[in-house]
Amino acid sequence: MSTKVYIDGEAGTTGLEIRERLEPRGDIELLSIDPEKRKDRGERAKLINAADVVVLCLPDDAAKESVTLIEKDHVRVIDASTAHRVAPDWAYGFPEMSPEQRQVISGAKRVSNPGCYPTGMIALTRPLIQEGILPADWPVTVNAVSGYSGGGKPTIAEFEDEQAENYSKQPFRYYALPLAHKHVPEMQKHAGLTHAPLFAPAVGRYYKGMLVEVPLQLWALPGKPSLGAVQEALEKTYDGCHFVEVASREEAASMGNIDPEDLNGTNRMRLFVFGNDEPGQVRLVAQLDNLGKGASGQAVQCLNIMTGADEATGL
Repeated sequence: MSTKVYIDGEAGTTGLEIRERLEPRGDIELLSIDPEKRKDRGERAKLINAADVVVLCLPDDAAKESVTLIEKDHVRVIDASTAHRVAPDWAYGFPEMSPEQRQVISGAKRVSNPGCYPTGMIALTRPLIQEGILPADWPVTVNAVSGYSGGGKPTIAEFEDEQAENYSKQPFRYYALPLAHKHVPEMQKHAGLTHAPLFAPAVGRYYKGMLVEVPLQLWALPGKPSLGAVQEALEKTYDGCHFVEVASREEAASMGNIDPEDLNGTNRMRLFVFGNDEPGQVRLVAQLDNLGKGASGQAVQCLNIMTGADEATGL
């Protein structure tokens, strides 16, 4: 018996990618709305309540509204917006975050799909906090760069549509300079930090792919941990994971640069420990597709877990 899935907001960047991953599958029946009725509340409510799983690919306020339209108790939700990522009654949809997280997602009625930047940041920092290498109250800095697709249709138009009023030829730029990015609360909560991290994101002139970096002064940390200790903590956490892998110390040491686009089109994430034991410094880097493991791929992974399908189906 197939699972009925309705993507509310299927015309958006994330929705289109989720649909692309689900369309070929025989175990999924996709419910679609007439394009002319996309804003029809009654029609959306009908499809939402006819589905087994609803995937919300909407702005925050619209996602919250969609949840209020649910009347049938059997309907389960994966929300790709920011709206519910720190809500206590929503499961956080990062399966590799902890040993029990898959089980939490499997039994949840409401799952909030993580943001792309937090996926990389949490993957790098949470294991170190769990292992006592990084204190929970440490002042963490996160540097990151993403392809412009992460900004959705307005940012895509800004970089691709030469006729657009705000068309930009900038090769690279910082943003969120007031330090109030909406991803910060979920980074803090799910990494297990006492204080909000300082988040410094940037966007590059390429479509998708991202690097998320957490630099640490190991000499200043309690116990002055070595690169090997950091590497071991990450390897231990993600040992056997299908989609998250840790590059070997040898590979990291041999690299002169790292390309944010290397994992595009996949649901994979690679973690790197770059550094030098002599000065006691490390640059932890997560490499992923912001529309893959950072959005659509991770949503499909969660859908698979929720419906009992093999976790890698369609990915």
